[in-house]
Amino acid sequence: MEIKPWLADFSQTKQPFIIAGPCSAESPEQLLTIAREVQALGINTMRAGVWKPRTRPNSFEGNGTIAFEWIDEVKKSTAIRFATEVATADHVEQALKAGIDILWIGARTTVNPFTVQEIADALRGVQIPVLVKNPINPELALWIGALERIYKAGIEKVGAIHRGFSSYQKSRYRNQPYWQIPLSLKSQFPDLPLIADPSHIAGTRSLIQEVSQKAMDLGYDGLMIETHPDPDHALSDAQQQITPASLGQLLSVLRISKPSSSNALFVNKLEGLREKIDNLDQELIDTLATRMKLVEQIGEYKKENNVTVFQLERWQEIIQTRPEWAGKQQLAIDFITELFKTIHDESIRIQTEIVNKETPTKS
Repeated sequence: MEIKPWLADFSQTKQPFIIAGPCSAESPEQLLTIAREVQALGINTMRAGVWKPRTRPNSFEGNGTIAFEWIDEVKKSTAIRFATEVATADHVEQALKAGIDILWIGARTTVNPFTVQEIADALRGVQIPVLVKNPINPELALWIGALERIYKAGIEKVGAIHRGFSSYQKSRYRNQPYWQIPLSLKSQFPDLPLIADPSHIAGTRSLIQEVSQKAMDLGYDGLMIETHPDPDHALSDAQQQITPASLGQLLSVLRISKPSSSNALFVNKLEGLREKIDNLDQELIDTLATRMKLVEQIGEYKKENNVTVFQLERWQEIIQTRPEWAGKQQLAIDFITELFKTIHDESIRIQTEIVNKETPTKS
């Protein structure tokens, strides 16, 4: 994909690029209040859900197309731009007819290539920015596939929204960030605008500042933050919305790091430290290679003695002791746990291949 730069078309006094607004368009008064307050913060792009995909029926699913009339009045009064979610080809047609400025595809839609293709077909011949949220599950290929479908429909102004991933693991977040996945996407497509959605990652307003700063530290291009005049009484996602005043406070302390520095001392020091890391990485790889050689020997020994590859007691020992060792070295326990899960999976793969390999017969 050759991504066409387009964020500059939505230039604003606040940097980075910010999309702020309520989870759902609830009333004309709500939209106008938010539009005026976020515009006063130097933000000229507002989000508002017209349709809300809910997990279960009988919950608020958005006000539907009537909300477009409210949005139109707000746009006339404030000249603010609007972004909204589309989940079907019909949604696309109605949003385009209503003059919506930016469309986004939600996580529940991104998981279905058939639906994404229908949306892409409905967008043919249209030039409008389209953002694609990551799929619910941590699948980079599925995310890229959705972006490619939109791009191949002729939409050059595409971007990605990182809203976190569902997980069965206990976490302080509503959706696990798994920062390595969007960073991998950015590494493959450097010109692709990457926008963080701290509201959906955090799930609670107390963590939005932290997640927003993390995104900026990682070089994200923008933020989408759910903002409501009375968050506690919002009709959807009440716990993860903040007031315009809180948004202003968040932006006032947000630290924006530079992607690089021309300072010679900084460059020299950084290169020296990176050289040390390169040497240590080589040692890590050599150590892993030695470990896997031992894994192969164990696999052969298990085969000779007709013993199962997976040994529960041994795995329980590893998953208990390695994080303990990590804690003594002040390493993140979750990181070491995931690392050894990956190492163990590879060990199981190697030993399984050895056990299932046919032994040559003697002639």
